[in-house]
Amino acid sequence: MSFINRLLPLVLPFAMLPVSVRAAPNAAPGQCEQAAGGFDVDAGEGVHIHIRTIGKGTPILFIPSLARGVADFDEVASLLAREGYMSILPDPRGTGRTQGPAPASLFDLAHDAEVAAARLCNGPVHVVGHAFGNRVARALATSSPGTVRDVVLLAGGGKAKSLPQVGDSITVSASESGFSDAVRLKALQTAFFAQGHDPRVWLTGWYGQALAFQGAAMKGSSVDQWWSGGSAPILLVQADEDPVAPSGNADQLKADIGDRLRTVALRRASHAILPEQPRAVAWLLARYFAGERDEAVLQGGTDARVER
Repeated sequence: MSFINRLLPLVLPFAMLPVSVRAAPNAAPGQCEQAAGGFDVDAGEGVHIHIRTIGKGTPILFIPSLARGVADFDEVASLLAREGYMSILPDPRGTGRTQGPAPASLFDLAHDAEVAAARLCNGPVHVVGHAFGNRVARALATSSPGTVRDVVLLAGGGKAKSLPQVGDSITVSASESGFSDAVRLKALQTAFFAQGHDPRVWLTGWYGQALAFQGAAMKGSSVDQWWSGGSAPILLVQADEDPVAPSGNADQLKADIGDRLRTVALRRASHAILPEQPRAVAWLLARYFAGERDEAVLQGGTDARVER
């Protein structure tokens, strides 16, 4: 039995009907509105999405990890703001102020992201998916190619198996009330943080409802439906010490989509990535989204910004 089956409560599938997505009413073609103070969007079928932004400029849509909130991206988003990027940060269902029923598939969550992007921007956006969010990002690129300029996958798993101990460690990590801090810190270190990195930053920030919703979405979607990410250019950032999304995923994706994929190894990082190497990640995103596709350049610049 997979760890998803072990850690999730029973969630009844809820099929969502598609709703129309309209471009940002107040944005000129190719431009975006800012929402630094945040606001809510009615996406239809009982889904209300809370969106905020950091910075102004070229838009990047962020989709966070399993059962985590989009605030995980705030430090990277602040660094990107200095480089002329606007980060779009919608709360996923089951987190923050977003409300909605259990999704039937990853494509329901991708639709939420599409609505968020379209509400702010009159044109396509760059997309970043972290861990579980990499699945949603690829589903979005598959189902709504006009929304997506290109995609970055931080910890891009899906096919290569995680190490055996990882499932239980994720379950314990995500349970803010079920285990002692000492037990959870050990689990966080095992699944999410490279040796020598302090996992205490992730003792909080978990959402049990999101865990259930996202597990249901994965069960309702086959990997082959979203794996190739439509036709979008993709950068996969492979953390060197990641036991959850090992490098076999990058190898398989390269075999499947060829030159559409670029890969960069991230030293001194595990599955959490964002709190471990924010400067390196922000630099890499800025360069890739500015059009750099030379892997040697991207790798060298990332290596130079890795913090020990």
